[in-house]
Amino acid sequence: MSPVFSKPESGALPQKLLARYLLLLRLYPVLTKAVSSALLSALGSLLSQIIEKSRKKKGPSKRFDFGEPLRFATYGFLFTGPLSHYFYLYLDQFFPPDVPFSTVKRLLLDRVIVAPAFLLLFFYVMNLLEGKDTTAFVKRINSGYWPALKMNWKMWTPIQFINVKYVPVQFRVLFGNLVALFWFAYLASVKK
Repeated sequence: MSPVFSKPESGALPQKLLARYLLLLRLYPVLTKAVSSALLSALGSLLSQIIEKSRKKKGPSKRFDFGEPLRFATYGFLFTGPLSHYFYLYLDQFFPPDVPFSTVKRLLLDRVIVAPAFLLLFFYVMNLLEGKDTTAFVKRINSGYWPALKMNWKMWTPIQFINVKYVPVQFRVLFGNLVALFWFAYLASVKK
């Protein structure tokens, strides 16, 4: 029987889940990170809608858009998980920990080059998944890109410092995804 489908070790449910996650991470690192990115991205989108709904208690109640979490899950599965996996892998190769100022170099590469490009990719892919045209994309970029990028730099810079300095490479995507749960809630609200 495959180790993935074998009976997990005994213990509490969180320990079993962690053991299974670690096994999947070792056997299928990109797929595991893609799936966890998809799930946490969708959850962030749902969280955004719940927050928005609770703020607008007066007046007509807006229905949940179940397509939005699906779009966020698609983005997380196809882009966030796989691209982040390879980014962190190559980041350690380009700037090994023993190189002077490696943390600063990693952080600068992430914040100045990768973050703006990744955010632009997010807006572009969401525009495509929503079936909107280029005019809508340009309008969204003009109204939301710069505020979202500034918020990205404010929020993610300390997080990424911790991530590239202290988190082992195999857990960086998961760490980022857990923080991104709230980031995607923010992005979902900005893109509206």
